[in-house]
Amino acid sequence: MPLPTPLIVLLIVVLYVVSSIKIITEYERAVVFRLGKLLERAKGPGVILVFRPIDRMVRVTLRTVVHDVPPQDVITRDNVSVKVNAVVYFRVVDPRRAIVEVENYQYATSQLSQTTLRSVLGQVELDDLLSQRERLNQQLQHILDEATDMWGIKVSAVEVKHVDLPPDMQRAIARQAEAERERRAKVIHAAGEFEASSKLAEAAGVISKEPTAITLRYLQTLTEIASEKNSTIVFPLPIELLNFLRPVTTPETRS
Repeated sequence: MPLPTPLIVLLIVVLYVVSSIKIITEYERAVVFRLGKLLERAKGPGVILVFRPIDRMVRVTLRTVVHDVPPQDVITRDNVSVKVNAVVYFRVVDPRRAIVEVENYQYATSQLSQTTLRSVLGQVELDDLLSQRERLNQQLQHILDEATDMWGIKVSAVEVKHVDLPPDMQRAIARQAEAERERRAKVIHAAGEFEASSKLAEAAGVISKEPTAITLRYLQTLTEIASEKNSTIVFPLPIELLNFLRPVTTPETRS
């Protein structure tokens, strides 16, 4: 027995409404075009109705996207060729502009990241590239954030991951680091010698004021020698004893 026409129409309407129900998660938004015209605001999260074929929906995620920039050939300002890769963290803050203003916002952000990385790092020297990593990260983030703002994209961070140096440059940097360590060692040694000489000069001043101090020093030296179990001990002769061996001279003898 065929179904009545009103029941068939009702069944089609119910199926159409059920198929129009879309569920948007918390981290998503739905950009809906009705008859080709963009609706005023993005829909979601929750349950929304998309009436096809008059409506077309585009899902946009609001979560932070971690994009790995492939290694780029960069020539620094001091003419050193290196390979640099980086990672870019960005997210959509305006879903409508991310869909309308650019064809593929993820691809566009990726290409812009590569060109900006080559442009910025090509203006610095190799030493700054290796030592001023934090400053360069902030500069890259600022430039990318300004460029992608018109697309409704927020670049939260840019991190330069790895700088691949040529083998000859690696050896040159190793020699430079070794020379720097030797220089620091010599400076520390010279500072120690200077401090030791200053202390010895102070000790000599004390001994010159107190003649008995040299005798105490002799006794300490004997103690140190005896602790080493040497078979021969040399007793130092105080210089004061030589005064008794000098001939007594008077004014009459000199005359």
